[in-house]
Amino acid sequence: MNEKYSVEMRQIVKHFGSVVANDFVDFRAKRGEIHALLGENGAGKSTMMCMLSGVYRPTSGDIFIHGEPAKIRSPKDAMKLGVGMVFQNFRLVQTLTAAENIVLGEKSSFWRGARWMSRKQQQIEEIADHFGLPFPVNRPIWQLSVGEQQRVEIVKTLYRGADLIILDEPTSVLTPGEAEQLFATLQRMKSEGKTVILTTHKLKEVMAASDHISVMRKGKLIHSMAKTETNERELAKLMVGKELGESRPFLSRPRGKRLLAVQQLDVYADHGRKSLDHFSLEVREGEIVGVAGVAGNGQKELAEVLTGLRPWKRGTILFNGKELTNGSVRAAIEMGIAHVPENRMKSGLAGSLGIVDNLLFKSYRSTERSRFGFLRIGANRTWSNELVKQFDVRTAGLDTPVQQLSGGNQQKLLFAREVNQEPLLMVAVHPTQGLDVGATEGVHRLMAEMRDSGKSVLLISEDLDEVIQLSDRILVIFNGQIVGEMAREEADREKIGLYMAGVHAAEEEAG
Repeated sequence: MNEKYSVEMRQIVKHFGSVVANDFVDFRAKRGEIHALLGENGAGKSTMMCMLSGVYRPTSGDIFIHGEPAKIRSPKDAMKLGVGMVFQNFRLVQTLTAAENIVLGEKSSFWRGARWMSRKQQQIEEIADHFGLPFPVNRPIWQLSVGEQQRVEIVKTLYRGADLIILDEPTSVLTPGEAEQLFATLQRMKSEGKTVILTTHKLKEVMAASDHISVMRKGKLIHSMAKTETNERELAKLMVGKELGESRPFLSRPRGKRLLAVQQLDVYADHGRKSLDHFSLEVREGEIVGVAGVAGNGQKELAEVLTGLRPWKRGTILFNGKELTNGSVRAAIEMGIAHVPENRMKSGLAGSLGIVDNLLFKSYRSTERSRFGFLRIGANRTWSNELVKQFDVRTAGLDTPVQQLSGGNQQKLLFAREVNQEPLLMVAVHPTQGLDVGATEGVHRLMAEMRDSGKSVLLISEDLDEVIQLSDRILVIFNGQIVGEMAREEADREKIGLYMAGVHAAEEEAG
């Protein structure tokens, strides 16, 4: 066994019932390298990393850490071997401080007194400063920005002795500036001999940050190469097994009439903090308006207000010439507002139900779907099958629980239901988050087709590339207000990134 490799996974097989998630996969990463693992949703890359970090156990196969056989039955086993994973959805206790979250799990960690805790805080600060990951150690997690919370997670793995760090879609919640800082941190880890495994769907970041790239497709690792041996287009083809289409050309269109007008809106978040402060925007027919910003600046509440999920305190919303009813989901649906929520399984789909039931959620009252209060079973199955084919939802059958579909197919099912309502406006929140390049291309095509047909899309995303690529107009939100606006042809990544980070406020004060 070659000890220059931090990890080797040999002939790994993982079954979930009759589904083969990993099919005799060989994967290895060297000491002191940044290794990117790419693949479509359902390709098996997340399952591989979950086995390496102890979340799952392989059906068969062997894992070697630093050349020695390893039995990893739990995350605790993995951490003892120096393997730590930072998940896309952070695993932090919101009411505890950053330092308390990091030491949580140490034996008798909260029974050793203030002096012991003070020493731990100093140790944590030293690690954070050394790797360029600053955050206030004594502040509760809920008071930290999303970027700071990610730093807490990374420092937690380093504090516990990890020298092999797995990062799952790490830049999806960061500003461009924060992403650059993260990459600098990864380079520091690499220089000290640590191994970083990076799972991401952003090919530009892979080419910028990684040393080596492995590509998975349909449960198999099909190719592994140095970054210098490939390019973005070849990687995309390897991931999906075919050439992707060229980016849709941007066609200048005359602006239609005003469809949505949000005027001087005040909205409060769940914990009582004002999340939208005298907020105003407008969307016209036949345009995609992108809202860029770091998570936690009011995007969630904006989407919920427009779709009836959250009431507003002050202000008005006019939609298609009529005032929108405050806090009514049914009114929003009937007026022609569709919603693709941030968390599709929490707010968009019922995971335990099948395809047909999920497609019926918004249309079951219509005469096409029901008669005298009874659902048209046969007609609804035929209709559902047509939508599945039209939107290329890959499923074993109409009765398959939605939670068994890949993320990309869940998202396509959600779009099928919403687009079928023939909405005037689609409120799409992080519509491609966690999706591979093939699924992302499909979602982008659906939104572009809505725009081209005269409908409108309000695209709320933390993916700046996505916002710039798709939007006719770009708005930047910070602290519950629109702080910047520009047309697509005027889009400047650096300027948008500064607005997202709140730098505009300091400039205005100085001016």
